[in-house]
Amino acid sequence: MSDNAAPFVSPGFSVKKSDFDFDLPPELIAQAPLAERSGSRLLLLDVATGTRENRLFRDLPDLLQPGDLLVFNDTRVLPARLYGHKESGGAVEILIERVTGTHEARAQLGVSKKPKAGGRIVLADGSIATVLGRDGEFFMLRFETQEPLEKVLLRLGEMPLPPYIERSADQNDTERYQTVFAREPGAVAAPTAGLHFDESLLERIRALGVDMGYVTLHVGAGTFQPMRADDVRDHVMHREWLNVGAGLVEQIRATRAAGGRVIAVGTTVVRALESATVDGVLRPFAGETQIFIFPGYRITSVDGLVTNFHLPQSTLLMLVSALAGKETILDAYRFAVAERYRFFSYGDAMLILPRRPLSA
Repeated sequence: MSDNAAPFVSPGFSVKKSDFDFDLPPELIAQAPLAERSGSRLLLLDVATGTRENRLFRDLPDLLQPGDLLVFNDTRVLPARLYGHKESGGAVEILIERVTGTHEARAQLGVSKKPKAGGRIVLADGSIATVLGRDGEFFMLRFETQEPLEKVLLRLGEMPLPPYIERSADQNDTERYQTVFAREPGAVAAPTAGLHFDESLLERIRALGVDMGYVTLHVGAGTFQPMRADDVRDHVMHREWLNVGAGLVEQIRATRAAGGRVIAVGTTVVRALESATVDGVLRPFAGETQIFIFPGYRITSVDGLVTNFHLPQSTLLMLVSALAGKETILDAYRFAVAERYRFFSYGDAMLILPRRPLSA
């Protein structure tokens, strides 16, 4: 499994964070979902022909072919934001980065004075979270409760909307910041490309003769951490847990053997499949990944990608640039800004069809 390196990068290859910047008017950052999931817009980017086409997401079946395979991330978002106070009285906001045990978690703390190991945080119901220590900007917490942490979150937690959504989560987010096929709890951020699919659209896709498969990758809050290194190669990715099962590996093998395309729904699917690829061969894998995909890395696991629009200078923007080429992606983003597409988690989407099957 690839961990933090980018294979196929030539010696002396240099990529700067600033190479992935673009101008984004703040009003294009979506603050809430549309009334209908599949009512979002879809930018078709056909790299082979160099064309861009404005579509609606509900048009996706028209762009697929019988025999294609769509691969989704079935992770389920936990209500990972908690509120409490230190025993001394100061307010504390807890954002779970990942659950590490039945009663343990790694978290970010919003608090005026950072607590030390042994410090206690009183939650809204009076239960206690004890600080075990720090790992950089993250805190290790143990929840002193009878019930497992996941149940505590379901009872007390709030959906962890991304930092660029400038409002508190409401009841609507409980449903809409979750895909309709979510089933494996563990994420603290949504695999947002999947948010555009509703049951009606999925049924139309199945009726077309398109197969569907699933990976699990529990998206962590680290996905929103800014890149601090100027040279992309110096950036160390956060860790995320994933599972690529033997059944999906066989689905992909059969799809490719029959001449179909493997199309990832979201960058998390690409990360999972590339992490499970060893020497160019996809194999079942369950465990952690720190894989960092940026231009110079050759993606071999998918032949297309459905994805939302990503933050400037972000690792996700670098991943899609590895798929389609940096200038092609940045040109498409400038086009999307001019066409007033909605950006980020609750925004619109793009279907990228690369120049050739990436498995070739």
